[in-house]
Amino acid sequence: MLKAAIFDAYGTLLDVNSATRRLVQSDRYPKLAAHEAQLSAIWRTKQLHYSWLRALMGAYVPFWQCTSDALDYALADTGLDGDSALRDDLLALYRKIDAYDDAKRLLQDSTDVPTAILSNGNHDMLRDATHSAGIDSYLDKILSVEDVGIFKPSRDVYQLGCDAFGVKPDEVLFFSSNGWDIAGARHFGYRTIWVNRTGQTQEVLGDGPHHIVSDLDEASQLARDFLKM
Repeated sequence: MLKAAIFDAYGTLLDVNSATRRLVQSDRYPKLAAHEAQLSAIWRTKQLHYSWLRALMGAYVPFWQCTSDALDYALADTGLDGDSALRDDLLALYRKIDAYDDAKRLLQDSTDVPTAILSNGNHDMLRDATHSAGIDSYLDKILSVEDVGIFKPSRDVYQLGCDAFGVKPDEVLFFSSNGWDIAGARHFGYRTIWVNRTGQTQEVLGDGPHHIVSDLDEASQLARDFLKM
């Protein structure tokens, strides 16, 4: 029987592209518009790469440091470095990124079991983001890798979900938009729903996700069926 629903945060509930998009919409930095998609993609990719590299190096820092370092790389790679105001504004907006509309709908509907975020994000950035996005009130717990000092997909991270609710791995339904995160969670023993928002190719890392959906609206009925099992 499934006893908890746990969600990845960045890319799953929270739109990681919203920081650059909102700044372009403000029209404060005309040069940014031509590089928005490229900058946002590089920023996200490097953010994840730095978390994995630091995990392998045994050199943990808070995810906010990975986020800041990744932005510095992305700005340099797109030729937008040198503007400290642009950097500061992007980082400020990242702490207040938007939730996906489907995330709000699913969380509002997930009242049958306890819910949590399980994220690479450190506690303060998750607190800021979920509050700003208006989803904090729908979550029973916010779980951060900060408490174990290593990033996903370490088994120590997924164990946080079991410890938080006193459940076994196969009693957790886990949602993530990140294929590598789903692979880690499935290997740990979670039941998994891959929210494949961007039509990515499935990772070749052993068993795949239990289910694949394109968004959290599609996941809603699946979740209800799972949680009745």
